[in-house]
Amino acid sequence: MDWTLPVAGMIVVAIAAFFAGRRSGPDQTDKLDQIIKIQAELSGRVQHSESSLNERLEGLSKRVGEGLNQHTEKTGETLKGLQERLAVIDSAQKNITDLSQQMVGLQDILSNKQARGAFGEFQMEALIKDALPPSAYAFQATLSNGTRVDCLIRLPGPPGIIPIDSKFPLEAYRAIQRAENETDKKNANRNFSKDVNTHIKHIAERYIIANETDWAIMFLPSEAIFAELNSNFPNIIEDAQRRRVGFASPSTLMALVNTVGSILRDGRMKEQ
Repeated sequence: MDWTLPVAGMIVVAIAAFFAGRRSGPDQTDKLDQIIKIQAELSGRVQHSESSLNERLEGLSKRVGEGLNQHTEKTGETLKGLQERLAVIDSAQKNITDLSQQMVGLQDILSNKQARGAFGEFQMEALIKDALPPSAYAFQATLSNGTRVDCLIRLPGPPGIIPIDSKFPLEAYRAIQRAENETDKKNANRNFSKDVNTHIKHIAERYIIANETDWAIMFLPSEAIFAELNSNFPNIIEDAQRRRVGFASPSTLMALVNTVGSILRDGRMKEQ
């Protein structure tokens, strides 16, 4: 702060008072001494004010500097944390993109009947290979009537061999899921029943052979279709049982082959 103007003003006031006193009385020397004394006091006060102001300015500058340093450190830490989170988000985005591509690939597989059938057979083969010894099954086996089945499971004695055929009535099931009104749902249910009944008929005619096979299984590589069939189409389940055709989903087929594995182990123990 510039104290020159206030001090100059005070000096001017003091000089004016001096000349005014000179015109009014004889004690000019005393008045001059008083003016000098007042000027000295004013100078001391000004110096003291300047010193106090400088101290305050220095303290304020120090606090501002410390605050800026702390703010800079916190900003750096925040930016570092933000970068780490962005890295995690980028990684998650990449995983989502990869998963989307895989889903598109799976959608392409399921939209093609031949590829869809291969997908069901691959899933069935993986479940059976994990639970049974190679001597207990055969893939793409030929029966005595010349028909080829996706899989044969061999059990000692009755029931003997069990044919498993992999089917995937996906279009009819999707139509049920897309139905927006009762008419669409009724038509979709009718088409689904027709599709599944056709598979049941083919399995019964091709794989149920007197003195060779007692039962056959239709493997549905979808838990959702298996649940839909058992929940809303009891008439199809009853018709399949009359034709000696059972249904299996991935989870129920796993339970079945684990049971078969236990039976085979028990049979070997009895033979020993």
